[in-house]
Amino acid sequence: MPQIEKHTPGSFCWIELATTDQTAAKSFYASLFGWVANDMPMGPSDFYTIFRLEGRDAAAAYTLRPDQRSQGVPPHWMLYIAVEDADAAAPRATELGGTVVAPPFDVYGAGRMAVLQDPTGAYFCVWQAKESTGIGIAGVDGSLCWADLSTPDRARAEDFYSGLFGWHIGKEDEEPGHDYWHIKNAEEFIGGLPAATQRNPNAPAHWLAYFLVLDCDASAAKAQQLGAAVYLAPMSIEGTGRMAVLADPQGAVFAIFQPAPHA
Repeated sequence: MPQIEKHTPGSFCWIELATTDQTAAKSFYASLFGWVANDMPMGPSDFYTIFRLEGRDAAAAYTLRPDQRSQGVPPHWMLYIAVEDADAAAPRATELGGTVVAPPFDVYGAGRMAVLQDPTGAYFCVWQAKESTGIGIAGVDGSLCWADLSTPDRARAEDFYSGLFGWHIGKEDEEPGHDYWHIKNAEEFIGGLPAATQRNPNAPAHWLAYFLVLDCDASAAKAQQLGAAVYLAPMSIEGTGRMAVLADPQGAVFAIFQPAPHA
């Protein structure tokens, strides 16, 4: 079933866009993924956009705050990972060599969260659900389906995330030339760590979110028509599917994925 009622601890439970132009972002993602934007007031002139698919929450967007912009924070997608206790997760992250960027705080009655940075530099959030479990839909076009951690030190990242979330991170494929580590949370594969040789050495460590599409090539072409940049043109992953890496017109990077048809 595509509906999600509750997220297993350690799973990706929310995805949020920080952008310089919320109105343009709403238009772009509505055209690309069919997301329906719902604006929630956050102050006199501020609003939080919740994107929905089939009437269920799929993602969100907000405008970068002045303090973020002054620090040079670029438009980006931020992943949230489900935890049972945000107040326990934050100090545990520190013990494991990570950094607490924003200590645990309540988001109205929706939940409690903290912003963390892993020891290799990648940022992410933890989310302790209260009224809002997060993403309510999966397995349909436009929904979050995977995430890759681009890091210069996979072994260090593995120690951190397995210690924090209990993830099993390892190489599933022993074929020579295949050097992709999978992330398994409980019984589910949720993401991976590409080889350091496959990343831009000048880019800081980061998480890359993947969204499901019916046709990778058509979606990449459409994104480009809508003003996106293509960082990685559609390519096939043998036995898995097709993927592309894009940046929306404001510069936030994400990936799209078309699963291979299963016989």
